[in-house]
Amino acid sequence: MSKTLGIIPARWQSTRFPGKPLHPVAGKPLLRHVWERSRRARSLDSIIIATDDMRIAEVAFGWGAEVSLTSHSHHSGTDRIAEVAAKAKGFAHIINIQGDEPLVDPRLINRLVSELRNDRDLEMVTAAHPFGNLAEAASPHQVKVVLDRQGNALCFSRALALGVKYFRHQGIYGYTRDLLLRFVQWKPTPLEKAESLEQLRALENGVRIRVVVTASGTPAVDTLEDAEAMERQLLSARRRAARKKRSSKR
Repeated sequence: MSKTLGIIPARWQSTRFPGKPLHPVAGKPLLRHVWERSRRARSLDSIIIATDDMRIAEVAFGWGAEVSLTSHSHHSGTDRIAEVAAKAKGFAHIINIQGDEPLVDPRLINRLVSELRNDRDLEMVTAAHPFGNLAEAASPHQVKVVLDRQGNALCFSRALALGVKYFRHQGIYGYTRDLLLRFVQWKPTPLEKAESLEQLRALENGVRIRVVVTASGTPAVDTLEDAEAMERQLLSARRRAARKKRSSKR
């Protein structure tokens, strides 16, 4: 059994941006952009949107997505996808796809799945890329990851590690289904609490995390201003594509 399930957690309540999954961006709900991009990943055998909100569920059903209604009590997206994974017994691997990254790269999803399928001892994989500038790297909102010589995570931190090469962590994860179900049973660990980084729970429990390094990342939409910037980017890309198409017909 090597089937892979992509799960996109989506919740209505967001401190900075309530209703974010259904906010229209370039004519479509933000969440739909993520779902459509994820569908291009040939390695995913199925995709489920995991939400506790009927408003999200009804709209996603309307465009043809498979949706799983989850508990209101979950504290994180990982807990939410684990509820879905517990029922998805036909899948060996789970990819946790962030619901606020409308430009998620299908090729990156494929790479994560490939890592899990090609290394039988690997239970968890994520992604990172070089920082664009030092000012961005200095922000405590940007999570840094340091790698060992085999490409596995040594540590994750919001602080700068002077004299150490680090990368910007991307919030996409792949797990074996078995690890995911174990992970959510573990109690939060000291480093996890200190850094407010859930992935440190895996490291503190001895899990090896492979890190796929890419040339660049994709922006997340955290605020209304981010959504407006994303809309401008998507509309600009559409105009360029339309001009290119017209030019090719001449």
